[in-house]
Amino acid sequence: MSRSTTRTRWRVGLGATALLTAATLVPAPAPAHAEAVTDYAITVDPSAKGPKIDDTMYGVFFEDINRAADGGLYAELVQNRSFEYSTVDNKAYTPLTSWTVDGAAQVLGDAGRLNERNRDYLSLAAGSSVTNAGYNTGVRVEQGKKYDFSVWARADSGSTLTVSLQDADGPLATARKVAVRTGGWAQYRTTFTATRTSSDGRLTVASAAAAALDMVSLFPRDTYKHEPNGLRKDLAEKIAALKPGFVRFPGGCLVNTGSMQDYSEASGYQRARSYQWKDTIGPVEQRAVNSNFWGYNQSYGLGYYEYFRLAEDVGAMPLPVVPALVTGCGQNKATVDDALLKRHIQDTLDLIEFANGPVTSTWGKKRARMGHPKPFRLTHLEVGNEENLPTEFFARFKEFRAAIEAKYPDITVISNSGPDDAGSTFDTAWQLNRDAEVDMVDEHYYNSTQWFLQNNDRYDSYDRSGPKVFLGEYASWGNAFKNGLAEAAFMTGLERNADVVKLASYAPLFANEDYVQWSPDMVWFNNHASWNSANYEVQKLFMTNVGDRVVPSTATGTPSLTGPVTGAVGLSTWATGAAYDDVKVTDADGNPLLSDDFSGDASKWTHTGGGSWSLQDGQYVQTDTAAENTMVSAGDTAWHDYDLHVKATKKSGKEGFLVAFGVKDTGNYYWWNLGGWNNTQSAVEQAVDGGKSTLISKAGSVETGRAYDVDVKVRGRQVTLYLDGKEWGGFTDDKPAEPFRQVVTKDDKTGDLIVKVVNAQATDARTAIDLGRAEVAAKAKVTTLAAAPDAVNTQTLTPVAPVTSTFTGVAAKFTYTFPANSVTFLRIRQR
Repeated sequence: MSRSTTRTRWRVGLGATALLTAATLVPAPAPAHAEAVTDYAITVDPSAKGPKIDDTMYGVFFEDINRAADGGLYAELVQNRSFEYSTVDNKAYTPLTSWTVDGAAQVLGDAGRLNERNRDYLSLAAGSSVTNAGYNTGVRVEQGKKYDFSVWARADSGSTLTVSLQDADGPLATARKVAVRTGGWAQYRTTFTATRTSSDGRLTVASAAAAALDMVSLFPRDTYKHEPNGLRKDLAEKIAALKPGFVRFPGGCLVNTGSMQDYSEASGYQRARSYQWKDTIGPVEQRAVNSNFWGYNQSYGLGYYEYFRLAEDVGAMPLPVVPALVTGCGQNKATVDDALLKRHIQDTLDLIEFANGPVTSTWGKKRARMGHPKPFRLTHLEVGNEENLPTEFFARFKEFRAAIEAKYPDITVISNSGPDDAGSTFDTAWQLNRDAEVDMVDEHYYNSTQWFLQNNDRYDSYDRSGPKVFLGEYASWGNAFKNGLAEAAFMTGLERNADVVKLASYAPLFANEDYVQWSPDMVWFNNHASWNSANYEVQKLFMTNVGDRVVPSTATGTPSLTGPVTGAVGLSTWATGAAYDDVKVTDADGNPLLSDDFSGDASKWTHTGGGSWSLQDGQYVQTDTAAENTMVSAGDTAWHDYDLHVKATKKSGKEGFLVAFGVKDTGNYYWWNLGGWNNTQSAVEQAVDGGKSTLISKAGSVETGRAYDVDVKVRGRQVTLYLDGKEWGGFTDDKPAEPFRQVVTKDDKTGDLIVKVVNAQATDARTAIDLGRAEVAAKAKVTTLAAAPDAVNTQTLTPVAPVTSTFTGVAAKFTYTFPANSVTFLRIRQR
């Protein structure tokens, strides 16, 4: 994930019920706006050969964010099953989070524990019970289905456990008795058959005599492919339905944040650690726990073994990511410990052996003992994730690569280019990667819909002989259909450049609607249902209709009329206190439009963000260092060709200050972000419908207590920025956001030409299609996604879903009208 502190962690709650059927057979969609049609032409050259598209072109990225694992894909129904929750994970946690006690019980961490890695256990007094609340609204059970209960227990004098499932209306299954023998720890099992369906269940364990409990577990028998310790079926099936070429795992920020030490007595059992694969294999009761970067506990029940099995089950290439010993995601520190670096390099070599080694090897034998003697056929491995310290990262990356290539020369070792699509970190990282002839570089970016519509040609100019690109994380800011349209338009450019872009995955994959740290996300769920976002439907359409080779094609564009940058001006902060003074706005001829020295009041300013603003000593001051966007604005949204002057002073907090211009409303503006990203760089960002993209950035910080003169000169679509009277930089925002994009590919197996067209505008696109001299059948299979731009799929409503139809007017030259706001795939059979 790209986690700059100047990007909002969007919190979205989507509605609730079951997903509607995805595809139905209906006639070809009629033009949505017959009176509003734009004419285009697409010319295809089927005799020419474009780039080959690898089978692994599109995949998925699974990161444990938004409770994607525990409470999500991992099918365990008991939350905090081993009483390991801690304030290190979340300030609100205790070892009894999600449990209620009737009687007397306490969590202990003494020598009586189950094992050294499972540090805590529950001591339950005679005649007492504990009840678990599960995830979301409770424990989900379905009538007639079986649920396997297990617990590790010991009782000095033996005991009987009574295990029951119930909700507010009564029992959900017949209660079970479990006899605990006298003596040490042992695992006990029983099975329930649900007599009713409920999403609000509770699991209760009562003990007749004093007993110790750990690893209290309840699993649905019906999991995806494998049980026990299986995966939630509906979520895994959504991954499988995409037919992904690869599965990237486990991060993201999970691999390059926190301590790089292991989970052992020698390291003090550090909980906030980077994700390290050896913590996550073997019997689940012996696996480590971790403090997840996203603010909750990570049980590692879904570990590397389960990940490799999932990739195999869905027919995807596994693509693991290992720590490079340089933290990111706002932490940005390089670990200087040669012994620790060597240990992580050896761990990476051991991971390859675990995946691919014969059963006679040390780690191949461990894989076989877990139930998989056959190798997992690992071919690609990524070192590091979004490191903001490219020089420090690359020094360590080279050591990993040298060791891997020496022992496993067939493994493709992937590097990265930092957390953004441009800027000094990106440029430095790419130069290092090119100079070292790295095989593949992972790029990440989260941008506005406009950015994606403007940057279809991003990879057209990349060096064909340089490193290949893995677009490991990307998304526009939202789950509405307009976001899917913009991403689809961008994806046509990915396919056109399939000789450079070899892998691509939208991110993040999953979000539990009650535990959201990051949005947008591809699949939303709760404890009883899941639903596909509009973005998922776009990804699925592309992923299941890739083709094997690009067929060269050209298309006419949309006439673009771009007026000047217009808008009011604004002041803001992000996790910082700041003071502003001497605001002046003049037109191009020097005539005053706004002047405010804050000697009177602040009545000219409209407060549209958070924070606490007040007049202090003739300055306008924002004092809340927790607030993230405190925008106040003044002036006329029709202003253009003006000069803005502001005197700005950072008072306290993490970052610098924000000076806005071209302000249309709360979601559409530009701002000069001075001292952003934890006061490490400055940038101009453009917000479009609430989603931000970086237009220009440079390294640099802002001093606390120093007054800066900030000047912004707007002329037409050219903007020049000055800091303390010196030109800092500038940009011209004149790149059209082209709404009509296309690409054509060929399916070698069927011979089909697949014409893929995105029409991301409110008018239909009447299009003359010239297939050259191709001999084609008259009928084409059509799959269309069409909806209102703001349409959002929820649990109860699915306005964005594919519609399949047949078009019978295909010829070497024919006309097709693509509906407004649509993604359309025509599969045309060649004779």
